[in-house]
Amino acid sequence: MSQATVKPDFFSSRVLGHPSGLFVLFFTEMWERFSFYGMRVLLINFLTMAAIGSNPGWEWSAANAGILMGTYASMLYLTPIIGGVIADKYLGYTRAVILGCIIMTLGHACMALETKTGLYGGLGLLILGTGFFKPNITSIISQMYKDLPEKKDGAYTIFYMGVNAGAFFGMMLCGYLAEKVGWSWGFGLAGIFMLLGCLQFWLAQPLFGTIGARPGKRDMAAEEPEAQTYKANPFTLRDKVLIVVCAAIGLLYLVNDFTSNIEGISLLPEAFLLEKEFLSGPVVILLTGLALFLFLVVSRILRYDYVLRDRMFAVILFVFFTVFFVLSFEQGASSLVLFARDYTNRTFEGTAATAFNIFNTLLTVIPLVFITWVLLKLFRQTFKRIAAANIILGLAFAGVWGIVIWMLNRDFSSHAYEISYKVVKYEQLNDEGQVIRDKKGDIVYGHVLESEASALVPNGIVEERRETISSQEALEVGAMVAIHEEGKKPQALPAGRIDKIKDQYLQQGQPSRIGTATVTQLKDGQVEVTTSWFSILNSFFIIVLASVVGRIWESRFNPPAPVKFGLGLIITAIGFAFLAYGSGSIPQGAAAGTVRVSMIWLIIAYLFHTLGELCIQPVGLSYVSKLVPGKMIAFMFGMWYLAIAIGNKLAGTLGGQIEAVTSRYDMRTFFLIFTAVPVVAGVLLILLHRVIRKLMHGVR
Repeated sequence: MSQATVKPDFFSSRVLGHPSGLFVLFFTEMWERFSFYGMRVLLINFLTMAAIGSNPGWEWSAANAGILMGTYASMLYLTPIIGGVIADKYLGYTRAVILGCIIMTLGHACMALETKTGLYGGLGLLILGTGFFKPNITSIISQMYKDLPEKKDGAYTIFYMGVNAGAFFGMMLCGYLAEKVGWSWGFGLAGIFMLLGCLQFWLAQPLFGTIGARPGKRDMAAEEPEAQTYKANPFTLRDKVLIVVCAAIGLLYLVNDFTSNIEGISLLPEAFLLEKEFLSGPVVILLTGLALFLFLVVSRILRYDYVLRDRMFAVILFVFFTVFFVLSFEQGASSLVLFARDYTNRTFEGTAATAFNIFNTLLTVIPLVFITWVLLKLFRQTFKRIAAANIILGLAFAGVWGIVIWMLNRDFSSHAYEISYKVVKYEQLNDEGQVIRDKKGDIVYGHVLESEASALVPNGIVEERRETISSQEALEVGAMVAIHEEGKKPQALPAGRIDKIKDQYLQQGQPSRIGTATVTQLKDGQVEVTTSWFSILNSFFIIVLASVVGRIWESRFNPPAPVKFGLGLIITAIGFAFLAYGSGSIPQGAAAGTVRVSMIWLIIAYLFHTLGELCIQPVGLSYVSKLVPGKMIAFMFGMWYLAIAIGNKLAGTLGGQIEAVTSRYDMRTFFLIFTAVPVVAGVLLILLHRVIRKLMHGVR
């Protein structure tokens, strides 16, 4: 496609030196990432939250929640391979993006129902919709800048900012609504902004001309074929059969791992060729599939000329080590969410609460002001041409501003009170009926609020306690408030929630544990940081540090790619080392909420995880494009996505073992696992850098 064809559609209007169409894609990607990360940060929290409470979840085990998360996250990186092929051959990029948006909107709507059918169906629709959306919106950018390669890096940088802006606001706002109001509000908000993003993209099509159109409508004759400088290597019948067999095995394993563990429905034999006690049937079948896939990849690469063959083997090594990074980094979607909720002190009081509210206001408002400024510049350039799209975009931002103002006002206006209440203590017994004692030999006591349930406790000891709580209601000293223990802390119950929680106890056939407390003192404000707030730190650190890391790589200190990649793995491990050190005070088998550590350890961990990501992700993607010819990039990116899919599955499964590991060992041991794995992988990769450099044959 010639530049003359592109210029009338795009360069008649500019924003920040780039065509306005780029910022339509920027906002489309922003809303998609808003919805994706907004839902993602809720899933583990919702599934494992207690079934009775102010904001009840499903009370799944961490292991089952991790299995579901791992299956979902891994399949998200497999469907784009298929979606890209369908768009390239049949739909075109624009239609594929719109179709993906619609399917994902329906997925979020299903999840807002908070039913099992809605959850499973919604996740399935999100997987399918992502397959159409993810690979094709970036393909539109590639077409836009085909004749302007010097501007492509800047365009992708701006686009990447949209990714992080969407993730930042999605996790913050969906997470806040879900945790403070109700899960369906968080899931629903993700769907609403996905729909608005779809509408603004669809209505902005006059800006794009034939870019992204169906293959038959594109100016194919003007697209010069790439000169092929390597021996042709078409897929043989054996290659195609192996691809189908390996894909079927992988898909069956992922689905079976979910259905067999959570629903008790096995799609694969429990024993296959070997005894189940040695290796289960699904594992044997999976290992067989991996062996076949390894044979497929190696045999195919060996058929190329030796230079290209070596370069592709170098890419495979990067792909292999990516698995170890992803299985550690993606703990942010599973075990770190649970650690933030159950073992991190998230409460500020008095001046500390005020300081946090000010910091959180600046953290939220400053980037929102900047993005709104970009939106206004887009309005000035394109309102006459795509007025409807701009109106939809304006409504979306008005909604974001409204939620942000409500959220900040709610935190600033929160009241804090000291309350006095009574609990009934009792000796805890093990499965054999014996009294449980700690390492010092002292009796371990449990307790329940003085309530209907406490009347059933034999030989209970009544004890008075004091606690500081927060409430949106204005109370006076001496006022009586209903309280309910959630996360091992008493929570004040608004009048509208008392009957709901009583009904939950009735449905479960349990006596009510709702107690009463007396307000003894008015205190300065208190704010409880949401669990999801910590997840926004990754996006925040990327926005702040990406340019700094980029400048370091442009300086004299620019190590070889394998060393850079290995350093990224080691830096990621350092984040887990801080968590291991910080969680040292959490004893073996500590119940959720009984021991909490400073949030500084999570903040430091996210900082190092982000630095590790900035060392790995750009390097890996860059060298895939440098080491293989253009016509083979799709195949190698497929390998890259496959590695991320495997890493995500391992991340979910291993992250779900946080309860099992901490009950048998302790929390420090759990985090040391994710310290050791990337360190070993990183050191090994650095030691291999001379071998990899030879395989790259001069590519730097």
